[in-house]
Amino acid sequence: MPSDPKQPQTAPKIRRVEVYWTAVTYKTVAVYVLLIAAVILGGVYFMAPSWYAVAMKKITSAVTPVENEGLRPDQKQAKFVNLDGKVQVKKVNSVQWVDADYRTSLDKGDLVQTGSDGAARITFADETTYTIKPDTLVTVEENNTDSNKPTSVAMRINTGAVDLATPNWAQADSKAAVTVEDATAQLRPNSRAAVKADPQNKENEIVVSSGSAEVKRGQERVELTQYQKVNIPSGGAFQKSDVLAPPELAEPLNLAPIIAENTKTTSIRFEWKPVANAVSYTLRISTTAMFTKTVKEARVSGTSAEISGLDAGDFFWNVVATDGKKQNSEVSETFKFTLVSQGRTQEMMLEIDNPQIHGRVAEIIGRTEPGAALIINGQPVPNISPDGSFRHFTEPLEPGQHTIVVIGQNRRGGTAKQQISIVIPK
Repeated sequence: MPSDPKQPQTAPKIRRVEVYWTAVTYKTVAVYVLLIAAVILGGVYFMAPSWYAVAMKKITSAVTPVENEGLRPDQKQAKFVNLDGKVQVKKVNSVQWVDADYRTSLDKGDLVQTGSDGAARITFADETTYTIKPDTLVTVEENNTDSNKPTSVAMRINTGAVDLATPNWAQADSKAAVTVEDATAQLRPNSRAAVKADPQNKENEIVVSSGSAEVKRGQERVELTQYQKVNIPSGGAFQKSDVLAPPELAEPLNLAPIIAENTKTTSIRFEWKPVANAVSYTLRISTTAMFTKTVKEARVSGTSAEISGLDAGDFFWNVVATDGKKQNSEVSETFKFTLVSQGRTQEMMLEIDNPQIHGRVAEIIGRTEPGAALIINGQPVPNISPDGSFRHFTEPLEPGQHTIVVIGQNRRGGTAKQQISIVIPK
């Protein structure tokens, strides 16, 4: 309808929308989120502590940056895993010899020297192991252990003796070698060899105790399998021959505890299986795994020996076989046992709960007297609570049935022993 021009005109209404807001910073949002999370976690903690622990572990893993271990330089260098006696290192860029320790890393060109009482075990990043015997000088010749590539490690034996062991490498075409004189032995996966270099008498040899190896010098090549040896004379051809197999140890079992009322007068029986063509055996007992301190040595014609006069403590033993030509086998596997002095006073308290199996590891939980000392399967238990409770994880065990032996001694000299039977699933 048209408007009447005589009527007064009113101003048109203007519709307005008013908007109100409050400025909130990211910091404020984060504070509120943290407060809400704290309230939730607090409730979970009181209602279900086990869920709380799992949740916190997952949260920590999520917010903690994971380091790329493959890029850490120490993962690409060889390390000392055992040291006994005098062991020195001369770095490739140094003229000074320094004492080796477990923080010392090795790389290409470094020299390692052991004294008459020294020995060392070196492990490369690919898990190849070189055990350096006393009075030995070696050079690290190669150390290529880049991640996700075939590895290649090598050592030169200038003088002395070295045992070499290779793992089952993750990367195909990986290599581990040892050089003596002008010959090089290339070991295959899961192999072991003993190498000796005597420049003064010009006598060098390589013996394979398991697996296989290829030894070459120029165009000359020879294949070695288990219990075979090659002599490497200076200026002469390779001389390949068979060697005696090392004895298989039987008693005392590895990591076995032996409890005796008087350790000095107690006679301990050592036994091993016979070796074909062997006419005698040499039993060695040491207080060190590297056999730098031999406390007993016995040469016998049979496959057993009775030994007494040992103090309480940890011991290692092995056996070497000798044939009619006075040729020795390689050293047998080394077993460890613990000799414990049994107190004449009252026995100590020792209670063991049902063991828990975690994969191939057994968790042993129990209680003993405060201040007591415990040994489980030959391994000391380092963490015993002031109230005597303890928790111990064994080393990885092979699938099958095992007997876990727990022995202890209290401050009064009393002793206790318990055996637990467990089964590690396949």
